[in-house]
Amino acid sequence: MERNNLYPIFLKMHALEVLIVGGGHVALEKLTFLLKSSPTANITMVAPSFKDEVLTIAKAYHIKLFHLAYEESFLCDKDLAIVATDRPEVNHQIYKDAKRRNLLVNVADTPELCDFYLGGIVTKGHVKIAISTNGKSPTTAKRLRQFFEAVIPEDINHMVQNLNAYRKTIKGNFEAKVSALNKITENLIKK
Repeated sequence: MERNNLYPIFLKMHALEVLIVGGGHVALEKLTFLLKSSPTANITMVAPSFKDEVLTIAKAYHIKLFHLAYEESFLCDKDLAIVATDRPEVNHQIYKDAKRRNLLVNVADTPELCDFYLGGIVTKGHVKIAISTNGKSPTTAKRLRQFFEAVIPEDINHMVQNLNAYRKTIKGNFEAKVSALNKITENLIKK
């Protein structure tokens, strides 16, 4: 039986340096997706030209833009790269350059050249849910995202903050704290 073996992680994008190569529609899509979830992300973009929408977003979010063709030196001091050009040979070269530098890479629409995927994300205050279909069905991820956005209450942040305050008052070791929090939250999943 096939299964999704990806490991979801939540990155502190404000503490990482991201390079997006490309300035067209796909780069705009990747940029928008990244900023929706992490508006304080540190992003540099490089492309010979940029769509007007990219320029507008870049100005609003202080994105560094370089109106140049890609060169390997743009990978210096970067933590991960998102590649979104319309030239497969350039995308493949950037992938090889990034791997030589031990960077994580996502090459748009090329799963075999991706160390990570940008999945569906639901955000309600401090609650964030990532959805992956292992790259098999973005439409399924989209529908699941819409479902979770509809069923998770808008005020869930109050619960999270209250539980966090309560957690700080619990005495005892780690196991005692987990037990107390499990007991108080067990009704959340009852039908």
